[in-house]
Amino acid sequence: MVYFLLGSLMTTLLLSIPVAVAMAASCAFVFLVFYPGTPMIQLLAQAMVTTADSFPLMAIPFFMLVGTLMSRSGLAEEIINVGDAFTGEMPGGLGASTIVACMIFAAISGSGPAVVAALGVILIPAMVKRGYDAGYAGTLVAAGATIGPVIPPSIPMIIYSVIAGTSVVSMFAAGALPGILMGFMLILFNYVISKKRGYLGKERRGGARWVLSQCWKAKWALFLPFLILGGIYGGVFTPTEAAVVGCVYALITGHFVYRQLTPENVFAAFVEAGLLSCLSMFILGGATTFGRLLTMEGIPQMLAAKMTSISSSPLVLMMIIMLFLLVTGMFIDTTSNVVLFTPLFLPIVKAAGFSPVLFGVVMTMNLCLGMITPPVGVNLYVAQGISKAPFDLMIKEAIPLVLALFIAIALTILFPEIALMLPRALGMFV
Repeated sequence: MVYFLLGSLMTTLLLSIPVAVAMAASCAFVFLVFYPGTPMIQLLAQAMVTTADSFPLMAIPFFMLVGTLMSRSGLAEEIINVGDAFTGEMPGGLGASTIVACMIFAAISGSGPAVVAALGVILIPAMVKRGYDAGYAGTLVAAGATIGPVIPPSIPMIIYSVIAGTSVVSMFAAGALPGILMGFMLILFNYVISKKRGYLGKERRGGARWVLSQCWKAKWALFLPFLILGGIYGGVFTPTEAAVVGCVYALITGHFVYRQLTPENVFAAFVEAGLLSCLSMFILGGATTFGRLLTMEGIPQMLAAKMTSISSSPLVLMMIIMLFLLVTGMFIDTTSNVVLFTPLFLPIVKAAGFSPVLFGVVMTMNLCLGMITPPVGVNLYVAQGISKAPFDLMIKEAIPLVLALFIAIALTILFPEIALMLPRALGMFV
């Protein structure tokens, strides 16, 4: 049955059927062949409804709405100006400010493609105008946007928390420093590449006082991540409530402060966030049923026994899992990977002595690489549509940036306190 289930899934994926439909269809095939008479439609529908019926998951559509509202309200441009003020003077300064802007925007939206869409239309043409290759400019934005699901708030971490039974707030706190580490590694690699290619920075208009003035000018945009994260960590509201507060704040500032949120823009933002949210919930329903079938057949136990027979070293086991997820991330989107493989690998890493919170963070970091590695590579596709650069060139440019991000993952595994220090300091159980 297992081979039939996996074979059905791979066949439907090779036929370019959407992942959500592919998982639901493969489950339906198994029920038809191995469990005749089972009301499969009712089971699938029930799985989709019960999966979506979760208070933490309500944060997903609202965080997506925050991102779509910001991209249309003028807040994104203010964030870019702040990043440019801090890093614009160094070699590859605009590239570095792109990473900084991605990190700030990541602390608001929690979605990689949303970061590319919001910032790419502004940053990619600006980098090309300053002499950057179009392929590198697009790839850099795509790579910076992979930080989106790692720095809190994070949509994949919300999904992981629901499946693994961990605290969403603990996961958010644990993702902050690893996300900053990813940004630092990208800035470092961008500096080396830019110095080699002659991508010059932009001369600052002033010193520290001018930088502070740019930050003050963008105060409305910069206050939003402090509002969301400060409210969560301070216990003022839950992540779901924080997402709603963020939406209200983006609506008010976009309309009354920046005066760019017209009724047409608001409607478009709601439609875009709604479509993205429906896709995530559809994937969760199919993946949950898929996971139940695997559990019924005892696949998690079989996989754990097989992997522990390869090596008893916790680090080796973790690296095997990371390599496996790196490959699956190339073919399956982040949400589906989290739902599919968390029940499989979580018992293994817990038995090896790793914290479930740490595993959730490094799993999210690893799967985010799939956003810039084909054939999924959703961030690359969005960036390529903006930059108009040849896709094969963008893949080549992505190689050193993928290496930079993988180094950040390896450091987080080798030094777990990078992820666990902040939640422990906040008194959370990890």
